[in-house]
Amino acid sequence: MINREKLSDNEIEVKLKEIKDWKIENGKLCKSFEFKNFTQAFGFITKIALESEKVDHHPELFNVYNKVRVYLSTHTINGLSEYDFVLAKKIDEL
Repeated sequence: MINREKLSDNEIEVKLKEIKDWKIENGKLCKSFEFKNFTQAFGFITKIALESEKVDHHPELFNVYNKVRVYLSTHTINGLSEYDFVLAKKIDEL
């Protein structure tokens, strides 16, 4: 089972090394993606939505034309948990 407890700053630093190109922005995991066009970007958002439902953990998604920006945090603890890093890895696999 995935731990939904708030991670310490040290734990976050260790886990950040396990995911590529994600960073911390305003206390949230953040990554930007760029696609060939709007359709590909929106398709990516749809894939994220379906994967997020499976794990019952929902990101903040922002889309402008061919760009998608993803923010992850665990709202119930007002911080980052292992759930955020698990979902980040799944998003990277998409």
